[in-house]
Amino acid sequence: MYSREIDGRLLTLSASGWTYNNTFVLYDYETESLWRHLEGEDGLTCIGGVYADRKLGEFPSQQTRWVEWKQSHPGTKFLDPAHLCE
Repeated sequence: MYSREIDGRLLTLSASGWTYNNTFVLYDYETESLWRHLEGEDGLTCIGGVYADRKLGEFPSQQTRWVEWKQSHPGTKFLDPAHLCE
């Protein structure tokens, strides 16, 4: 999970459609810069564009299964896409 803010600017990140060394390359709409996670480093690094060689910070996170998360955090709510059009 990465921050989308750099120099007080909020970026809109999306998949670029490219991969590099089996890692997705992201694209930001505001500057058309390309971003990817570099192995062994925290955050996303800009690999081309306005913010070349700059980083977006990384937030602490954990990977778990829903059943385990729900047991540890019983008050968790989520958006069910099946009910969006009702």
